[in-house]
Amino acid sequence: MKTDIVIIGAGPVGLACAIETQRTGLSCITVDKGALVNSLTGYPTNMEFFSTPDLIEIGGHPLVSSRYKPIREEAIDYYRRVADRESLQMLLYERVAGLEGTSGAFTLTTDKRSIACKAVVIATGFFDQPNRLNVPGEELPKVTHYFREAFTYTGREVCIIGAKNSAALAALQCHRRGAHVTMVIRGPEVGPTVKYWIRPDLINRIEEGSIDVLFQSNVTRIHEDRLDIETPEGPVTLKNDVVLALTGYHPDYGFLKSFGVTIAEDAVETPVFDPDTHETLRKGVFIAGTVCGGRHTSRWFIENGRHHAALIASKLADRFHADVPA
Repeated sequence: MKTDIVIIGAGPVGLACAIETQRTGLSCITVDKGALVNSLTGYPTNMEFFSTPDLIEIGGHPLVSSRYKPIREEAIDYYRRVADRESLQMLLYERVAGLEGTSGAFTLTTDKRSIACKAVVIATGFFDQPNRLNVPGEELPKVTHYFREAFTYTGREVCIIGAKNSAALAALQCHRRGAHVTMVIRGPEVGPTVKYWIRPDLINRIEEGSIDVLFQSNVTRIHEDRLDIETPEGPVTLKNDVVLALTGYHPDYGFLKSFGVTIAEDAVETPVFDPDTHETLRKGVFIAGTVCGGRHTSRWFIENGRHHAALIASKLADRFHADVPA
Protein backbone atom coordinates (compact mmCIF):
# COMPACT_ATOMS: atom_id res chain seq x y z
CA MET A 1 0.00 0.00 0.00
CA LYS A 2 1.01 3.61 -0.48
CA THR A 3 -0.23 6.84 1.08
CA ASP A 4 1.08 10.24 2.09
CA ILE A 5 0.44 10.01 5.85
CA VAL A 6 -0.23 7.14 8.27
CA ILE A 7 -2.08 7.88 11.51
CA ILE A 8 -1.51 5.29 14.23
CA GLY A 9 -4.53 5.20 16.52
CA ALA A 10 -8.21 5.49 15.59
CA GLY A 11 -9.34 7.30 18.72
CA PRO A 12 -10.97 10.74 18.65
CA VAL A 13 -7.64 12.57 18.28
CA GLY A 14 -6.37 10.16 15.64
CA LEU A 15 -9.59 10.63 13.68
CA ALA A 16 -9.25 14.42 14.01
CA CYS A 17 -5.70 14.17 12.62
CA ALA A 18 -6.92 12.09 9.69
CA ILE A 19 -9.71 14.56 8.91
CA GLU A 20 -7.47 17.63 9.01
CA THR A 21 -4.75 15.91 7.00
CA GLN A 22 -7.17 14.81 4.26
CA ARG A 23 -8.55 18.34 4.05
CA THR A 24 -5.12 19.61 3.06
CA GLY A 25 -5.23 17.31 0.03
CA LEU A 26 -2.82 14.71 1.40
CA SER A 27 -3.86 11.06 1.36
CA CYS A 28 -4.10 9.31 4.70
CA ILE A 29 -4.58 5.84 6.23
CA THR A 30 -5.47 5.30 9.90
CA VAL A 31 -4.28 2.07 11.54
CA ASP A 32 -5.43 0.70 14.91
CA LYS A 33 -4.77 -2.61 16.64
CA GLY A 34 -8.35 -2.62 17.93
CA ALA A 35 -11.78 -1.22 17.16
CA LEU A 36 -12.70 2.27 16.05
CA VAL A 37 -12.28 4.50 19.16
CA ASN A 38 -11.06 1.38 20.94
CA SER A 39 -10.46 3.11 24.28
CA LEU A 40 -14.04 4.38 24.42
CA THR A 41 -15.35 0.85 23.91
CA GLY A 42 -13.54 -0.04 27.14
CA TYR A 43 -15.22 2.71 29.17
CA PRO A 44 -18.01 1.79 31.62
CA THR A 45 -21.40 1.10 30.09
CA ASN A 46 -23.50 4.28 29.87
CA MET A 47 -20.62 6.34 31.28
CA GLU A 48 -21.33 10.06 31.11
CA PHE A 49 -18.53 12.20 29.69
CA PHE A 50 -17.22 15.03 31.83
CA SER A 51 -17.36 17.30 28.76
CA THR A 52 -20.32 18.83 26.95
CA PRO A 53 -20.89 17.67 23.33
CA ASP A 54 -19.27 20.69 21.68
CA LEU A 55 -15.99 20.04 23.48
CA ILE A 56 -15.48 16.54 22.07
CA GLU A 57 -16.60 17.25 18.51
CA ILE A 58 -14.11 16.83 15.68
CA GLY A 59 -14.01 18.04 12.10
CA GLY A 60 -16.78 20.57 12.66
CA HIS A 61 -19.41 17.82 12.87
CA PRO A 62 -22.02 18.47 15.61
CA LEU A 63 -22.53 15.83 18.28
CA VAL A 64 -26.26 15.75 18.97
CA SER A 65 -27.10 14.36 22.40
CA SER A 66 -30.28 14.10 24.40
CA ARG A 67 -28.27 15.00 27.51
CA TYR A 68 -26.25 17.95 28.74
CA LYS A 69 -23.24 15.63 28.63
CA PRO A 70 -23.17 12.70 26.21
CA ILE A 71 -22.80 9.10 27.30
CA ARG A 72 -20.31 6.55 26.01
CA GLU A 73 -22.66 4.97 23.49
CA GLU A 74 -23.60 8.33 21.94
CA ALA A 75 -19.94 9.30 21.57
CA ILE A 76 -18.91 5.99 20.01
CA ASP A 77 -21.72 6.24 17.45
CA TYR A 78 -20.84 9.88 16.78
CA TYR A 79 -17.20 9.10 15.95
CA ARG A 80 -18.31 6.18 13.77
CA ARG A 81 -20.61 8.46 11.78
CA VAL A 82 -17.93 11.14 11.43
CA ALA A 83 -15.41 8.61 10.13
CA ASP A 84 -17.97 7.40 7.60
CA ARG A 85 -18.97 10.89 6.51
CA GLU A 86 -15.34 11.91 6.01
CA SER A 87 -14.64 8.66 4.09
CA LEU A 88 -11.62 7.94 6.25
CA GLN A 89 -9.54 4.98 5.11
CA MET A 90 -8.98 2.78 8.15
CA LEU A 91 -7.23 -0.50 8.88
CA LEU A 92 -8.72 -1.77 12.14
CA TYR A 93 -7.60 -4.78 14.17
CA GLU A 94 -4.19 -4.43 12.55
CA ARG A 95 -1.13 -4.10 14.77
CA VAL A 96 1.73 -1.79 13.75
CA ALA A 97 5.08 -3.58 13.91
CA GLY A 98 7.73 -1.04 12.92
CA LEU A 99 8.93 1.90 10.87
CA GLU A 100 11.94 2.06 8.55
CA GLY A 101 13.36 4.85 6.42
CA THR A 102 13.40 8.61 6.70
CA SER A 103 10.93 11.48 6.41
CA GLY A 104 9.39 11.48 2.97
CA ALA A 105 10.35 7.86 2.35
CA PHE A 106 9.11 5.72 5.24
CA THR A 107 7.95 2.11 5.16
CA LEU A 108 5.56 1.24 7.97
CA THR A 109 4.91 -2.44 8.60
CA THR A 110 1.92 -4.05 10.30
CA ASP A 111 1.13 -7.67 11.06
CA LYS A 112 -0.65 -7.81 7.68
CA ARG A 113 1.15 -5.54 5.19
CA SER A 114 3.70 -2.82 4.41
CA ILE A 115 2.71 0.79 3.76
CA ALA A 116 4.92 3.33 2.00
CA CYS A 117 4.33 6.83 3.41
CA LYS A 118 5.95 10.24 3.83
CA ALA A 119 5.19 10.84 7.53
CA VAL A 120 3.60 9.18 10.56
CA VAL A 121 1.39 10.58 13.31
CA ILE A 122 1.23 8.59 16.56
CA ALA A 123 -2.04 9.14 18.45
CA THR A 124 -2.13 5.97 20.53
CA GLY A 125 -3.24 7.33 23.92
CA PHE A 126 -2.49 5.26 27.02
CA PHE A 127 -5.57 3.22 27.95
CA ASP A 128 -3.95 -0.12 27.07
CA GLN A 129 -1.12 0.34 29.57
CA PRO A 130 -2.35 0.22 33.20
CA ASN A 131 -0.11 1.23 36.06
CA ARG A 132 0.45 -2.10 37.76
CA LEU A 133 0.53 -2.68 41.50
CA ASN A 134 3.52 -5.03 41.22
CA VAL A 135 2.39 -7.16 44.15
CA PRO A 136 2.04 -10.95 44.43
CA GLY A 137 -1.36 -12.15 43.23
CA GLU A 138 -1.97 -9.33 40.77
CA GLU A 139 -2.23 -11.92 37.99
CA LEU A 140 -5.28 -13.60 39.61
CA PRO A 141 -8.50 -13.57 37.53
CA LYS A 142 -10.34 -11.55 40.18
CA VAL A 143 -8.05 -8.56 39.56
CA THR A 144 -8.83 -6.06 36.79
CA HIS A 145 -7.50 -2.63 35.86
CA TYR A 146 -10.72 -1.71 34.05
CA PHE A 147 -14.28 -1.11 35.23
CA ARG A 148 -17.17 -1.79 32.83
CA GLU A 149 -20.31 -2.08 34.98
CA ALA A 150 -21.32 -2.78 38.58
CA PHE A 151 -24.14 -5.30 38.21
CA THR A 152 -21.81 -8.32 38.25
CA TYR A 153 -20.49 -7.28 41.66
CA THR A 154 -23.81 -7.36 43.53
CA GLY A 155 -23.36 -9.06 46.91
CA ARG A 156 -19.59 -9.29 46.56
CA GLU A 157 -16.67 -7.95 48.56
CA VAL A 158 -15.10 -5.40 46.21
CA CYS A 159 -11.83 -3.59 46.84
CA ILE A 160 -11.20 -0.49 44.74
CA ILE A 161 -7.63 0.76 44.65
CA GLY A 162 -7.25 4.40 43.65
CA ALA A 163 -8.59 7.84 44.54
CA LYS A 164 -9.31 9.64 41.27
CA ASN A 165 -12.35 9.92 39.01
CA SER A 166 -12.46 6.33 37.77
CA ALA A 167 -12.08 4.88 41.25
CA ALA A 168 -14.63 7.27 42.74
CA LEU A 169 -17.25 6.49 40.09
CA ALA A 170 -16.66 2.76 40.38
CA ALA A 171 -16.99 2.89 44.17
CA LEU A 172 -20.30 4.75 43.99
CA GLN A 173 -21.76 2.53 41.27
CA CYS A 174 -20.69 -0.72 42.92
CA HIS A 175 -22.13 0.43 46.25
CA ARG A 176 -25.44 1.35 44.61
CA ARG A 177 -25.63 -2.04 42.89
CA GLY A 178 -25.36 -3.91 46.17
CA ALA A 179 -21.63 -4.60 46.52
CA HIS A 180 -19.76 -4.10 49.78
CA VAL A 181 -17.04 -1.64 48.78
CA THR A 182 -13.72 -0.95 50.47
CA MET A 183 -11.42 1.65 48.95
CA VAL A 184 -7.66 1.49 49.47
CA ILE A 185 -6.11 4.93 48.96
CA ARG A 186 -2.41 5.59 49.36
CA GLY A 187 -2.95 9.29 50.14
CA PRO A 188 -4.70 10.96 53.09
CA GLU A 189 -7.96 11.78 51.25
CA VAL A 190 -10.11 11.26 48.20
CA GLY A 191 -8.24 12.84 45.31
CA PRO A 192 -8.77 16.62 45.25
CA THR A 193 -9.04 16.55 41.43
CA VAL A 194 -12.11 14.29 41.47
CA LYS A 195 -14.96 16.11 39.72
CA TYR A 196 -16.89 18.50 41.95
CA TRP A 197 -20.20 16.65 41.56
CA ILE A 198 -18.64 13.24 42.35
CA ARG A 199 -16.28 13.95 45.24
CA PRO A 200 -18.88 15.18 47.80
CA ASP A 201 -21.10 12.18 47.03
CA LEU A 202 -18.26 9.75 47.71
CA ILE A 203 -17.13 11.56 50.85
CA ASN A 204 -20.68 11.50 52.19
CA ARG A 205 -20.95 7.75 51.55
CA ILE A 206 -17.66 7.22 53.38
CA GLU A 207 -18.67 9.38 56.32
CA GLU A 208 -22.00 7.60 56.71
CA GLY A 209 -20.26 4.21 56.63
CA SER A 210 -21.79 2.95 53.39
CA ILE A 211 -18.35 2.70 51.76
CA ASP A 212 -15.31 1.68 53.78
CA VAL A 213 -11.93 3.28 53.14
CA LEU A 214 -8.34 2.76 54.23
CA PHE A 215 -6.30 5.94 53.74
CA GLN A 216 -2.50 6.05 53.51
CA SER A 217 -2.60 2.34 52.80
CA ASN A 218 -1.29 -0.08 50.18
CA VAL A 219 -2.24 -3.61 49.13
CA THR A 220 0.83 -5.80 49.61
CA ARG A 221 -0.51 -9.20 48.53
CA ILE A 222 -3.63 -10.52 46.78
CA HIS A 223 -5.01 -13.95 47.68
CA GLU A 224 -7.96 -15.87 46.21
CA ASP A 225 -10.26 -14.85 49.07
CA ARG A 226 -8.50 -11.99 50.87
CA LEU A 227 -6.04 -9.11 50.68
CA ASP A 228 -3.03 -8.16 52.76
CA ILE A 229 -2.92 -4.41 53.30
CA GLU A 230 -0.35 -2.20 54.98
CA THR A 231 -2.04 0.63 56.91
CA PRO A 232 -0.75 3.34 59.30
CA GLU A 233 -1.98 1.13 62.17
CA GLY A 234 -0.17 -1.93 60.86
CA PRO A 235 -0.96 -4.92 58.62
CA VAL A 236 -4.62 -5.71 57.90
CA THR A 237 -6.21 -8.75 56.24
CA LEU A 238 -9.40 -8.02 54.33
CA LYS A 239 -11.96 -10.51 53.00
CA ASN A 240 -12.22 -9.99 49.26
CA ASP A 241 -13.83 -11.33 46.07
CA VAL A 242 -12.91 -8.69 43.47
CA VAL A 243 -10.09 -6.15 43.06
CA LEU A 244 -10.55 -3.11 40.81
CA ALA A 245 -7.05 -1.65 40.54
CA LEU A 246 -7.95 1.72 39.06
CA THR A 247 -4.52 3.23 39.48
CA GLY A 248 -4.22 4.99 36.13
CA TYR A 249 -2.44 4.30 32.86
CA HIS A 250 0.66 5.35 30.93
CA PRO A 251 1.80 5.50 27.29
CA ASP A 252 3.38 2.50 25.62
CA TYR A 253 6.97 3.68 25.92
CA GLY A 254 8.38 0.60 24.23
CA PHE A 255 6.30 1.34 21.15
CA LEU A 256 7.26 5.03 21.13
CA LYS A 257 10.96 4.28 21.46
CA SER A 258 10.77 1.72 18.65
CA PHE A 259 9.65 4.60 16.41
CA GLY A 260 12.61 6.71 17.43
CA VAL A 261 10.68 8.96 19.81
CA THR A 262 12.93 10.39 22.52
CA ILE A 263 11.55 10.27 26.08
CA ALA A 264 12.57 12.87 28.66
CA GLU A 265 14.48 11.38 31.58
CA ASP A 266 12.28 12.73 34.35
CA ALA A 267 9.40 11.53 36.56
CA VAL A 268 6.79 12.42 33.94
CA GLU A 269 8.63 10.70 31.05
CA THR A 270 7.25 13.10 28.48
CA PRO A 271 7.97 12.42 24.79
CA VAL A 272 10.20 15.16 23.34
CA PHE A 273 8.48 17.12 20.55
CA ASP A 274 8.15 20.60 19.07
CA PRO A 275 5.06 22.18 20.72
CA ASP A 276 4.37 24.27 17.61
CA THR A 277 4.25 21.34 15.19
CA HIS A 278 4.18 18.21 17.40
CA GLU A 279 7.06 16.74 15.40
CA THR A 280 9.40 14.57 17.45
CA LEU A 281 13.18 14.54 17.20
CA ARG A 282 12.84 11.88 14.50
CA LYS A 283 11.92 13.99 11.51
CA GLY A 284 8.62 12.97 9.94
CA VAL A 285 7.26 11.33 13.11
CA PHE A 286 4.62 13.36 14.98
CA ILE A 287 2.64 12.71 18.16
CA ALA A 288 -0.85 13.87 19.11
CA GLY A 289 -3.31 13.65 21.97
CA THR A 290 -2.86 12.23 25.45
CA VAL A 291 0.38 10.44 24.59
CA CYS A 292 2.06 13.88 24.50
CA GLY A 293 1.73 14.22 28.28
CA GLY A 294 3.71 11.14 29.23
CA ARG A 295 2.72 9.96 32.69
CA HIS A 296 0.86 13.24 33.23
CA THR A 297 -2.19 11.64 31.61
CA SER A 298 -4.64 14.36 32.63
CA ARG A 299 -2.77 17.08 30.73
CA TRP A 300 -4.22 16.20 27.33
CA PHE A 301 -7.61 14.68 26.57
CA ILE A 302 -10.21 14.95 23.81
CA GLU A 303 -11.13 18.56 24.59
CA ASN A 304 -7.67 19.98 23.97
CA GLY A 305 -5.92 17.06 22.25
CA ARG A 306 -8.18 17.34 19.19
CA HIS A 307 -6.59 20.73 18.44
CA HIS A 308 -3.24 19.05 17.83
CA ALA A 309 -4.68 17.84 14.52
CA ALA A 310 -4.69 21.26 12.86
CA LEU A 311 -1.12 22.03 13.95
CA ILE A 312 0.17 18.75 12.58
CA ALA A 313 -1.83 18.92 9.34
CA SER A 314 -0.54 22.44 8.67
CA LYS A 315 3.06 21.31 9.06
CA LEU A 316 2.50 18.27 6.85
CA ALA A 317 0.88 20.40 4.16
CA ASP A 318 3.69 22.98 4.23
CA ARG A 319 6.34 20.31 3.92
CA PHE A 320 4.89 17.95 1.36
CA HIS A 321 2.72 20.23 -0.77
CA ALA A 322 5.55 22.72 -1.19
CA ASP A 323 7.66 19.90 -2.64
CA VAL A 324 10.48 20.84 -0.30
CA PRO A 325 13.06 18.10 0.33
CA ALA A 326 11.89 16.17 3.41
